Amino acid sequence: MIISGGENIYPAEIEDLLLSHPAIADAAVIAMPDEKWGVSIKAILVAREGETPTESEVIDWCQGKIGKFKIPRKVAFTREVPRTPTGKILKRVLRDEFN
Repeated sequence: MIISGGENIYPAEIEDLLLSHPAIADAAVIAMPDEKWGVSIKAILVAREGETPTESEVIDWCQGKIGKFKIPRKVAFTREVPRTPTGKILKRVLRDEFN
């Protein structure tokens, strides 16, 4: 769980939404430092083969589908989301790499 500005945010909810985007193959959500809110949401995405979604396209696509405070403030793209052998996202690795 991520607490941003006093709001509880569950990354899995945002990841599920992002995975429903037709151009996204894999998604992870992490907290990033934010001066105003303490932390805010950053999405780490893997684009489907042949697709090139942009940060603004992804953020705009989330509008109206989840609460405004849950929409990622930043989006980064990578080749793969690191996972454990059981499939759990290695969020610590992502925070070290993308924050």
